[in-house]
Amino acid sequence: MIKQIGVRLFFVCSSTVLVSCNFRTTVHETHSYTQIDSLTETYLNLQDSLLITWNVMVKDENKKLQSLHELLNNMAATRQFDKSQLTTLEQRLEQVELIRFNQKTMFNQHVVEEYDFASNSLITEIVSLAETNSSFVQKEELKSLIDYIKIADQRVNFYRTDYDLIAQRYNLFVETNKEQMKEIDWNSSNEKRPLFQMASEN
Repeated sequence: MIKQIGVRLFFVCSSTVLVSCNFRTTVHETHSYTQIDSLTETYLNLQDSLLITWNVMVKDENKKLQSLHELLNNMAATRQFDKSQLTTLEQRLEQVELIRFNQKTMFNQHVVEEYDFASNSLITEIVSLAETNSSFVQKEELKSLIDYIKIADQRVNFYRTDYDLIAQRYNLFVETNKEQMKEIDWNSSNEKRPLFQMASEN
């Protein structure tokens, strides 16, 4: 009888130990999964924020360049400006569109600098030329077009600052969690995003 009780106690204790071990293992696995899942969610949110901010910035830049084309077309239609000068400005505007940077090419800071120099000088020349003709800028729709171009050009730095803030958070995340990045995104190269402020500081 005593022997049977001892055997039963042995199995009970053994079962308790096994359940306890399995419980700790399950808790550990759940905790580990939850941590990676949380990191993945943060990572995807940062990627989405970068894409959204970039697209808003690009859309605004596109509209600004389209407005410059529209302004040149209106200037040509009035026949109050030198035709050859307008043709040269239009060609330069097309060239500016060709040298635009993207999220990959902006790793080369000189690409951003070249685009900024070309676009800024061109905007100044086109707007200044338009404003030399007082009768031209008296038209409300043309005055509004010129004002839009000026304001859109001023917005560039605000958009870039917003992008840089998110890119800095992304870069910090990648650096802090570089050991877990293959679990978070197996296709990730752990490559950090370039910042606009890097180009402006040179």
